[in-house]
Amino acid sequence: MTPLLVIVDAANVVGSVPDGWWRDRRGAAERLRDRLAADGVPGHEGPVEIVLVVEGAARGVESAPGVRVESAPGSGDDHIVALVTEAGGRPVLTVTADRELRRRVEQLGSRVAGPRTVRP
Repeated sequence: MTPLLVIVDAANVVGSVPDGWWRDRRGAAERLRDRLAADGVPGHEGPVEIVLVVEGAARGVESAPGVRVESAPGSGDDHIVALVTEAGGRPVLTVTADRELRRRVEQLGSRVAGPRTVRP
């Protein structure tokens, strides 16, 4: 069985809660990565492959067991769209609240979910 590819828009998910993340964007992305590594994607049974896309000040965050971190060379949204495109028909879930990004990935066949999917 091909695992569900879960692509998480780190900037959008981190930015969905005003908890001071703007003072340490890299640290906020690392905390999200660690939460994903520990908890996976609640409500999704079966195998999943989690990809956390970071950009800007969060570039360079390392991967962790269970979570591959990809630093977008430019726009995080464009990198996420490229990952969905490269999935080639594989089941994909993109986690973001960004309306334009949601529209773009849905056109490519990805399902979408909001930040609460991976935030407590």
